[in-house]
Amino acid sequence: MQSSDGSDSVDVMLGNPKQALLKMSIPLIISLLISSLYNLIDAAWVSGLGADALAGVGFFTPIFMILVGFGNGLGAGAAFAISKYIGEDNKSKADNASIHSIFIDIVVSLITTVVLLVLLEAILNAMGAGQTVSYACDYGAIILSGSIFIIMSNALYGIYRGEGDSKRPMYAMIASAILNMILDPVFIYSLNLGVRGAAVATLISAIFVILILCYWFYIKGDTYLKPHLSNFNFKKDITFDIVKVGIPASVQLLNNAFFAAVFSALLAFLSSTDSVAVYSTGWRIVTIGTTPMLAIGTALISVVAANYGAKNYENIKIAHRYAMKVSLIFAFAVAVLTNVFAGDIASLFTSSGSSVRIAGELTSFLQWIVIYYPTMAVGVASTYVFQGIGRGITAMFQTVMRETGFTIFFAVLLGVVLNYGVWGAWMGIVLGEIVSNNITMVWADRTINSLLK
Repeated sequence: MQSSDGSDSVDVMLGNPKQALLKMSIPLIISLLISSLYNLIDAAWVSGLGADALAGVGFFTPIFMILVGFGNGLGAGAAFAISKYIGEDNKSKADNASIHSIFIDIVVSLITTVVLLVLLEAILNAMGAGQTVSYACDYGAIILSGSIFIIMSNALYGIYRGEGDSKRPMYAMIASAILNMILDPVFIYSLNLGVRGAAVATLISAIFVILILCYWFYIKGDTYLKPHLSNFNFKKDITFDIVKVGIPASVQLLNNAFFAAVFSALLAFLSSTDSVAVYSTGWRIVTIGTTPMLAIGTALISVVAANYGAKNYENIKIAHRYAMKVSLIFAFAVAVLTNVFAGDIASLFTSSGSSVRIAGELTSFLQWIVIYYPTMAVGVASTYVFQGIGRGITAMFQTVMRETGFTIFFAVLLGVVLNYGVWGAWMGIVLGEIVSNNITMVWADRTINSLLK
């Protein structure tokens, strides 16, 4: 039972890292599944408009990932700083950090919106959007106009995670997803807005999340942290703590967007925009499948940071090992289920219109891609340890090494040089992940041991 000021969550993070990890991970798994689910719902409704509309939204996906990347990255920075100050038993500094993070989010949102709106069409054409560019621009212009809501909603979650509370963000996301499910068919079909309608529904849902989170902070007022203007006192060290994890974490996720853009261009070169539609749709399913690992890793940041602030390094080792163990169980289970039911999953997105023609390729993609899931279980937990101890640049390097380094290298080697085509590109992802995730695991283990010494 959590006390009204949220302090019980703080005590668990410092006293029982395994319990804290589970307590935070389960709501986070549900939250991330809900987030992935309404991305899938968007795709399912848009697929009714045809394969070109689906591919157009798919080409915008890497840009959308930039917005989510900044939100999640800044949220990770806030979670690290806040948890560390809580571990140091400095409540006023944690409160100050929470309002610092909101101001940083607003500044980053405004800059990102302007830059991406100006460059939108040029980026899409460079990615090879071709005949689908009008769909991508229609969808993208609306999303980018309201990008502050997408970045802010994701970043506010970090403040809650900083105090060890992942339940309330879950409730907000469930409410948002239900709203999105209702609005999608209304805006896309009833109001005849097409892909624009899907974008409007997404923005309204993001605004709804912010309203709910702010209600708990400012009206109900029962959170442990108090991100009020009266608690704001600009401090360079607080800004640096948020930014030193938040910016590299954002770049990590931006790198994922860069990877998606490059990989989409590679697929268009090897095959056609149909393969891009397969990848963008299939990757949404992969995102759902890997959600438990990402949720456990995200929870790990706060648990590690609180114990890092308290200088309890043995708890960091316990939390890391436990995170890998639980992630592996999820990874094997999801890999088997996805492989067995790949055809049924694919049919959900390829049942009407011109989308039918990609059914076979989507099924094949889902059957092969799951091979790397178990190695992701150890890789994600290990990368997030580095965020938890404030080494954001190291975590960023590991992600760039995995995606832009090994994965693209193997995809080009197998797909282009060895002429295995699209299948070679899929296997490039698998090989790149296997190699880099194992390197990251060894790296994290050695770093934790050096802390203990």
